[in-house]
Amino acid sequence: MNATPDPRGLRPADDPARRLRLLRAVERKLLWLSAWTIHNANHIRPNRDGLKVGGHQASSASVAAIMTALYFDILRPQDRVAVKPHAGPVFHAVNYLLGRQSRDKLATLRQFGGIQPYPSRVKDGAEVDFSTGSVGLGVALTSFASLVQDYVHLHGLAREGMPRGRHVAIVGDAELDEGNIYEALLEGWKHDVRDVWWVIDYNRQSLDSVVPDRLFGRIEGLFRDMGWNVVTLKYGRKLEAAFAREDGEHLRRWIDDCPNSLYAALTFQGGAAWRAAVLAELGRMPGIRAIIDPLDDAELGALMTNLGGHDIETLTEAFRAQEAAGDQPTCFIAYTVKGMGLPFAGHKDNHAGLMTREQMEAFRGEMGIREGHEWDRFEGLDLPVAELEGFLREIPFAAALAPEGRSLSAPAVPVPPVLPAPRLPPSRMLSTQAGFGELMAEIGRGQKEWSAVASRIVTTSPDVTVSTSLGPWVNRRGIFDRHLKNDVFRDAKLASAQRWGMSPKGQHVELGIAEQNLFLVLGALGLADRMHGARLLPVGTVYDPFVNRGLDALIYACYQDARFLLVSTPSGLTLAPEGGQHQSVNTPLIGMAQDRLASYEPAHADELAVLLRHAFHHMQQPDGSAVWLRLSTRSIAQPERALDPAAVIAGGYWAVHPAEGGRIAIAYQGPVAPEAWAAFEELRAEEPGAGLLAITSPDRLHAEWLASRRAARRAPGAAASTIEALLAPLARDAAIVSVLDGHPAAHAWLGAVRGQRVVPLGVDHFGQAGDIPDLYREHGLDTDAILDACAQALLGG
Repeated sequence: MNATPDPRGLRPADDPARRLRLLRAVERKLLWLSAWTIHNANHIRPNRDGLKVGGHQASSASVAAIMTALYFDILRPQDRVAVKPHAGPVFHAVNYLLGRQSRDKLATLRQFGGIQPYPSRVKDGAEVDFSTGSVGLGVALTSFASLVQDYVHLHGLAREGMPRGRHVAIVGDAELDEGNIYEALLEGWKHDVRDVWWVIDYNRQSLDSVVPDRLFGRIEGLFRDMGWNVVTLKYGRKLEAAFAREDGEHLRRWIDDCPNSLYAALTFQGGAAWRAAVLAELGRMPGIRAIIDPLDDAELGALMTNLGGHDIETLTEAFRAQEAAGDQPTCFIAYTVKGMGLPFAGHKDNHAGLMTREQMEAFRGEMGIREGHEWDRFEGLDLPVAELEGFLREIPFAAALAPEGRSLSAPAVPVPPVLPAPRLPPSRMLSTQAGFGELMAEIGRGQKEWSAVASRIVTTSPDVTVSTSLGPWVNRRGIFDRHLKNDVFRDAKLASAQRWGMSPKGQHVELGIAEQNLFLVLGALGLADRMHGARLLPVGTVYDPFVNRGLDALIYACYQDARFLLVSTPSGLTLAPEGGQHQSVNTPLIGMAQDRLASYEPAHADELAVLLRHAFHHMQQPDGSAVWLRLSTRSIAQPERALDPAAVIAGGYWAVHPAEGGRIAIAYQGPVAPEAWAAFEELRAEEPGAGLLAITSPDRLHAEWLASRRAARRAPGAAASTIEALLAPLARDAAIVSVLDGHPAAHAWLGAVRGQRVVPLGVDHFGQAGDIPDLYREHGLDTDAILDACAQALLGG
């Protein structure tokens, strides 16, 4: 029966039975819409290239009841949700019923310009709280988002009148194989996170197999050890009622002992298989026969699959009970059937399974959907339209979070035009890492011009705060903790360079050594303006080679358009005695390839001052991004000069300008500057027209060049890019010898700009322990190697 107008205009009934009926109607609609959206993408929409479109009908079906209970009964506007990746179609259906997603858009799942396979903040719009395409990372991010909420509220930065929200993750059970989840659990325990719920869709099936039976006993113990409350929702009301009858305890024990693989197989086979299996073992018990015999096969199948994760009453009561219990982080283990309500429910191969056209037609009949009305919001429901509409308007989550919607905003913090100058020693020898520490310490003084910026900076580091030169900043600004904790060494008058008291007003988040957590925290901090309406300026430091350890989470943070400053130091084989394991080679290439991340490597402190100031400004701009500074511990001479900040930000400038038509130039990046300068001085004696190019960002130069070439193809006569203008004075057949402490491919592309020959010097394999002269000589970065490359280039070799 299809929904019809209600002439009485009734409001949703207040009694529990009526509300339950409304919720079940919504669940039914979410199941249909999610399945049809995927079916439409695969079977209705034209497929021009023949590639499988895909989708996850079974994974969506297993959470239909969970998402119904949350979105249509429990969640408030201030709550934030990470929906498991494969439930994206259900999420879009939720927003369609709430009037926040258009009918036309639903039909664009996995289509260019359409809704994404997995919910995306950037691609799908403001209704997505957390992007969840990277398995496990969205789950972990909810914990760190709660930490950021604590920070915002305890610092008095929260938007007036906006209450604290709960951070909810709907978790696929196979996601719990991801190690980053347990790293986040431990870090969350250290920081005493509150207001976090993880609802595990425990369907006991993963991409390739059925999950082992004993796994969840271990997982439950881990959650409890980390201070979480654990609520297991195994059985629904029908099964609980059966268990309460004569001999019902034997039926409970039989299901409890039933292996996951057998349970899944029986679910797929249906009521007749259930009857045979149960009666084979329990058929001699009169109470069991009294429970089973009156039921037909369909009713018996429904009873045996009446699990807690599909029972609206069980779910809502558990959620409400935990609401009343307080803000303790809670894990709900909701037993479900993968594909519940679909023809392949329980089948071990159903993860990527799609209903055939014939199966969909049968499903359409079961759901009461008329042909041509597949997208109608209330088609197939037997409740009055007015009542359904009224119900959807009055659920708590339907209320507006803020005038601008679920994606909030915050005014930018004005950044003064010039940073406080770093203090230089009399010899003017300084490393960029030390310069960073000096600059941050100066900002941390809170002098009037920089006080607004200083108050919004939040620093964080994975157990390398001191060794990345953040110690002086932390001494001035303190460590953030929800609870006041004194510095025991200081109280005991024991000498220590670190004065690290912990308090709710501290501005440094100290982390354990797991780099994934660093980038998840930076992601959460970098979304504070849009999630909490509070502008923060996050700064994270890490050893450069260990960016690779957290790369998945870094990419994930950038994918969400989180804004932060990453400082990776020390870098390259220039940290010579540390050996090959700590000598990064590929990080300049990561900086060039990663979207929504502007990467720089200054050689000198004056460049660093320009770029640090730029980072605080750039990360706040609508067209800005996160920023990455790759620094070094090598102290080099600091020149006295006046820099053009725009050139440093653009990615390069002539340290020594070449003569018009010059035959050769040396281009350098980062701490190899002394060798490049020394080689240039010798080269200039033979080639007076030579130039010396300082590259601060191959990433920015390369990105702008590509953009200018695309523009030129669309409209000839487009303005030249920075690198084109820089290389224009050189002869067309000139040679460029480039050098950096990183992979030479970061510079090799320069030859494509104007057709000039490039000899790229750099590091393309792991090093070993040693000192800088030995390693630079071994890897061809020393002055002699640069001069040899210049000679080869001039001779055309």
